[in-house]
Amino acid sequence: MADGSIMRETLARRPDRKEAEAAVRTLLSYIGEDPTREGLVDTPKRFVKAYDDWFQGYNEDPEAILSRTFEEVEGYDDIVLMKNIRVESHCEHHVAPIIGIAHVAYLPDTRVVGISKLARLVDIYSKRLQSQEILTNQIAGTLERVLKPRGVAVLIEAEHQCISTRGIHKTGVECVTQCFTGVFKDATLEDRFFRLVK
Repeated sequence: MADGSIMRETLARRPDRKEAEAAVRTLLSYIGEDPTREGLVDTPKRFVKAYDDWFQGYNEDPEAILSRTFEEVEGYDDIVLMKNIRVESHCEHHVAPIIGIAHVAYLPDTRVVGISKLARLVDIYSKRLQSQEILTNQIAGTLERVLKPRGVAVLIEAEHQCISTRGIHKTGVECVTQCFTGVFKDATLEDRFFRLVK
């Protein structure tokens, strides 16, 4: 994978758990809290454990989960779509949650992948600091590179809490991003995709 060596270097020099917990205590002090008070004593441990969960995508290779493919599809040659895949991510600018859904489709050429792997692919990239635009392209690009299908379609609709809980404080606003490759750039197939997801 293209960014694999950079990610390995970053992981090699990452702080250990104690350093991460110390950083959380610093942030608690910064906002005016006492990190030694009863309710906050274990917060650094919980915070770091939550980060381990929220950002586990850094420890997984998205291309590897697509490596097991199947060529025996009994002549199936139409759209493969997983829709309404829950997206739980965090924006790279404020580390605020991004919550929404993804619709991921591809038109196979000679190979298909187990459908659960499409959801796993979304999870791996979502569980990293992200912009929705980059997330959309990463999902589509990985499917394109690994499966070499006739085309890929990815649509993500999500609410960004960096907008709803800070800054302009607008709730119920969704960001919509999409990426179409190959045959999905044709208006007819694009229209079929939208009808299927809606």
